[in-house]
Amino acid sequence: MTMLHYILIALEVVLIFNLIIGAHELGHFLAARWRGLKVERFAIWFGKPIWKKKIGGVEYALGTIPFGGYVSLPQMATMEAIEGKSETTEPLPNVSPLDKIIVAFAGPLFSFLLAVAFAVLVWQVGKPVSTEGNSTVLGWVAPDGPAWKAGLRPGDKILEVDGHSVTQFSPADGSHNSFRSDNSIKWCVITSRGTNIPVKYERDGHVAMAYPVPIHQPTPWYMRKSLRQIMIDSEAPAVVGETLTNSPAAKAGLKPGDEVVAVNGEKIYSYDALLQLEEDLTNGPIKPVTLSVHRGDRKFDVALLAAKPVLPTNAPPSFGIAWQVDTNVSLFHQSPIDQIAASADTIFATLGALFERHGEIGVQQLGGAVMIVRVYYNLFQDDDGWRRVLWFSVVLNVNLALLNLLPLPVLDGGHILLSLIEAVRRRPVSARLLEKIQSGFAALLIAFMLYIAFFDTSDWVHSAHADREVPVIFAPSK
Repeated sequence: MTMLHYILIALEVVLIFNLIIGAHELGHFLAARWRGLKVERFAIWFGKPIWKKKIGGVEYALGTIPFGGYVSLPQMATMEAIEGKSETTEPLPNVSPLDKIIVAFAGPLFSFLLAVAFAVLVWQVGKPVSTEGNSTVLGWVAPDGPAWKAGLRPGDKILEVDGHSVTQFSPADGSHNSFRSDNSIKWCVITSRGTNIPVKYERDGHVAMAYPVPIHQPTPWYMRKSLRQIMIDSEAPAVVGETLTNSPAAKAGLKPGDEVVAVNGEKIYSYDALLQLEEDLTNGPIKPVTLSVHRGDRKFDVALLAAKPVLPTNAPPSFGIAWQVDTNVSLFHQSPIDQIAASADTIFATLGALFERHGEIGVQQLGGAVMIVRVYYNLFQDDDGWRRVLWFSVVLNVNLALLNLLPLPVLDGGHILLSLIEAVRRRPVSARLLEKIQSGFAALLIAFMLYIAFFDTSDWVHSAHADREVPVIFAPSK
């Protein structure tokens, strides 16, 4: 890709990120104007402004720390740690608790309305959804992994995990009628509690139980701790996307679009089986294999002998096949109500797991601004990514609305709670006490965002390094 392409993607990410933040803060701003509150500053992002301008008594600013935004309202509970010291010196009249509640609630309301607008767009243009790769039929079970040791095999259909019925492999993306997170195999494994995880499965028409012992993959200190897993993956057709020049696959006549359905007469359920076979060749003799291939209406066998590429020099023996992913993508037109409900269910399930006693999901597993930028950046690179961007914006705005309603100081829900307390007491909370509470939580919020940003950045760098494409070159035929 050209540098200009990357710059354009970065600008698109910045624009949509600022749109989401701006809509939330615009809600506070308009409500404050409506209820007659003094507005000192309307800021997108935190930190020292890199741009600011005063219009009509309000300072509009763009900060240096891309983590959010704020509207400075001195008649509300101030947050000097984030907003800076108020420039107002003259005393301002108190505002009613109802006015404060309206202003605080307006931010989440505008985020929700923006989510509805995005959901309507997704409903009309559709979201690209792959019909494969999210089945409850196992496509791959790691040899000697927890699931394999417990008796699970590729082709088994998973019915229940830890007592929960499952309808998909990964948490829902809107492609299914059931969108609850706890209907997915991965989520049920992650949130399971016991030493062994009860797994009900079906094989050849017979239902049985397996009890794999989950493991945690080791991770360095600068990366998030891994969650429970039993080393399985969903079925996905082994469709050839490309054969590398001079590779065994190219010499054998395999073509893009060919589907490998069996290896040495044994049916396979995912291209992971071929990847595992190549990995096994690293530590043993290279033996020929027979692939059963479907090409349109034709069915035929191909004999392959893996070869070691000349570059990179440390590359293991390979067939020279680049597998096609997302083999059957269609546009799914989900109703706005279902999109909103799915997004809300996801955040509720996450919060429930986060606050569950003895659960494995902690604050370290949450994502922040860096993760959001990374997701948008990756989505924009796809040819049809703008549709996925619209869908992700629904999820993000619903999450932003709901999380801001949590009754914690600094958040909008905290302002609402303080206003309700003021209404019950019939007098405002002590300004000095309120300032200490707000400043303390603001400092905690900044520290939390930096903590999450550290792991988000680490994951991004590690992923970029792992996904870096290294050309694989085979020696030409003699």
